[in-house]
Amino acid sequence: MTQRVLFYVQHLLGIGHLRRAAALSRALVAAGAEVAFVSGGEPVPSLDLGGAKLIQLPPASAADAGFSKIVDDQGQPIDDAWQERRRALLLGHFAAFRPDILLIEMYPFGRRQFRFELRPLLEAAMARQDIQDTDTPDTGQGRPLIACSLRDILVDKGRADRRAETVALVERYFDLVLVHGDPRLVALDRTFPDAGRIADKLRYTGYVVELPANDGAGTSDRRRGEILISAGGGAVGAPLFTAAIAARGLSRHRDRPWRLITGRNLPPAEAEEITRQARAAGIAVESFRSDFPQLLQRCLVSVSQGGYNTVMELLAAHCPAVIVPFAEGSESEQSLRGELLAKRGLLELVDPKQLDPAGLAAAIDRAALWAADPAWPADRLELDLDGAVHAARLLLDTKTAYAVPQP
Repeated sequence: MTQRVLFYVQHLLGIGHLRRAAALSRALVAAGAEVAFVSGGEPVPSLDLGGAKLIQLPPASAADAGFSKIVDDQGQPIDDAWQERRRALLLGHFAAFRPDILLIEMYPFGRRQFRFELRPLLEAAMARQDIQDTDTPDTGQGRPLIACSLRDILVDKGRADRRAETVALVERYFDLVLVHGDPRLVALDRTFPDAGRIADKLRYTGYVVELPANDGAGTSDRRRGEILISAGGGAVGAPLFTAAIAARGLSRHRDRPWRLITGRNLPPAEAEEITRQARAAGIAVESFRSDFPQLLQRCLVSVSQGGYNTVMELLAAHCPAVIVPFAEGSESEQSLRGELLAKRGLLELVDPKQLDPAGLAAAIDRAALWAADPAWPADRLELDLDGAVHAARLLLDTKTAYAVPQP
């Protein structure tokens, strides 16, 4: 019997959360599930969900990089009436789809701003607890398995009360917490000290990454490749782009091709100025490349921020890389992941507070040396990068065991 999965994801600033969720969606569909993918962020064109049904809620996003407030698609702060409309839509989709599995990205470890709809969603799921024990003409499926999809590193703001609330919500509502990471690099308790209290529900899936296609691209000589500059969706990439443009003339590799991918979320005025500067420096500029994983297989060095998806794609492609993590406000996730990988000799890390063209050029030149080392990075890369497949198997196998009482 085909299992139905309702997957809720809310991206606020970049598109990293959405891309990771899309990879999980593809894996679930490939494993035989019927997936309804509920997105609460700004629509992203050509998002590959592997055949899942996309349900687009009225979009919300962060007003700025500090997540000071949540705004609607007109840039206005969301109000009670907006919340009520979206909550009703979400609950309506849940009731109509009747999932066997409810998968929620980040909450209750994050996305607290959306508890106005997520707590009612969880209550609606729990309300189906005893359907199989009644004479009500229904599907007889009981309540859905409830799981959280969680990245490897959280932003711990030192709030013991918030952690206690999170633990209480996990204990009350959730059957599984799928941690998309590998404890050989970092365990959840590094950034969520109360992880031991929910250890019975934690499952490490390995890292979720779009593995490079076996199309022959990876057989090209990387030493002939370009310098590739990117910043995910690009929303906060301008400082990196500006430094990289100026770094070209200072690098030993100034004479090879350089390519800059701005991302679709770089503000228009910044995109126009970055494009002007880059072209003046002889750098090719594009806003998006659907074959980005393949570009990572061929380039000499990648220069980027340190988002989860980009870093995992770099590792999967064995790509020499320079990472300049996004670390504004209290954001610490990218910096910690970058530090852990830099200690293993898997990438060059540049402190964003010390970002300047000369330092960036030097880091690019150091990373380029790895392209000539046939043993790199196989001698130090020992991480599970098949997290999407493992997560799908965990969800579908656990639901099968959960739904059928064992003797």
